[in-house]
Amino acid sequence: MRKIVADRIGLISYAIRELVPLAREMERKGEKVIYLNIGDPLKYDFDTPHHIKEALYEGTLKGYNYYSVSEGLDELREAIAYKEKKFNGVDITAEEVIVTQGVSEAIAFIAATLLNSGDEILVPDPTYPLYQTYIRVFHGKPVFYGTIEENGWQPDIDDIRSKISEKTKAIVIINPNNPTGSVYDEKTVKAILDVAAEHDIIVISDEIYDRIVFDATFKSTAALSKDVPIIGLNGFSKVYLMTGWRLGYMYVYDPTQKYRDILVSALVKMARCRLSASTPVQYAGIAAIKGPQDHVKDMVAKIRRRRDYLYKRISEIDGMSSILPKGAFYIFPNISRIEKDDKLFALKLLKEEKVLVVHGSGFGPSGAGHLRIVLLPPIELLEEAMSRIEHFIKKMYGNRVSKIN
Repeated sequence: MRKIVADRIGLISYAIRELVPLAREMERKGEKVIYLNIGDPLKYDFDTPHHIKEALYEGTLKGYNYYSVSEGLDELREAIAYKEKKFNGVDITAEEVIVTQGVSEAIAFIAATLLNSGDEILVPDPTYPLYQTYIRVFHGKPVFYGTIEENGWQPDIDDIRSKISEKTKAIVIINPNNPTGSVYDEKTVKAILDVAAEHDIIVISDEIYDRIVFDATFKSTAALSKDVPIIGLNGFSKVYLMTGWRLGYMYVYDPTQKYRDILVSALVKMARCRLSASTPVQYAGIAAIKGPQDHVKDMVAKIRRRRDYLYKRISEIDGMSSILPKGAFYIFPNISRIEKDDKLFALKLLKEEKVLVVHGSGFGPSGAGHLRIVLLPPIELLEEAMSRIEHFIKKMYGNRVSKIN
């Protein structure tokens, strides 16, 4: 048989949706599955603000139904520059902004732009899976740098420094962090920037959860950079509750001015290859930024209450423990005292108790022995899920739990 599929397909994995086919099969058989795997508020009791929905409809009526320019509507890029300045203190121009179909597309564009075969990009461990995937697909090597669980999953600066080589093209920061819920403190971000400056390395800063913060202060990487080029990634999915609309962006902030033009030009070339992001959705994105922001405070307060509930429940279950998340909408409990094979744990949990979580090892080596659970469902549903998880642990790991105690 002729080999049809390219080798690169074997490099693709996405742990967050890996067990979804099995969960759907169980649902078809009449089982009630509780989904705690995907960070989508709109799957629960959150909704896109009404003025954003109206803007989408209005945009179609006004004729915003054509291909936009590849880098995005001028008015949206100007709004994004305004938003970054107002909320994150980042001083960029519209010309430095490129609109994408979600942050996922931006990650692919960046990997394609930066990497030649064998080049390396440093990524936090654990990390959002697409950083591993797209780096490998474009013939690069993801190099994991440590984050310290006991220190709230803050990056290990010494480990970052030790991992830099002649092949290093960039350092990735995900802040607030997916999957751990960590928010990197200003001192840590500045230390990473110092290392990058020493080696003339770009920093890629994923800030999609920038305004979903609970007990910490978020500082944008670009706002702190004095001599390091930053490629910032952000979007509308999380803060503006527009997950299915697929609208994101990236920007180039380069205080050195050495790489600004070449990076913007290269990233726009990538954008041209896929024509454009959805034009009417871009029109709605303008309304999202310029319209009322009241929903953000309400959303964060709701997620905080659910975080507090989940953290308390996890702390009460023998064999589980967790660092308190400071941002985003995930908690990353440690189950290593009772089960090292977190993927097996997640599979058994789904089969036995019909609760779908993500195995932590899908986010990198340091994720082994952990689970990622979303904070988004109503407390009543979280209560049912945690009761099922507690029952599962007692049933399957009772002897190990008793030894812990």
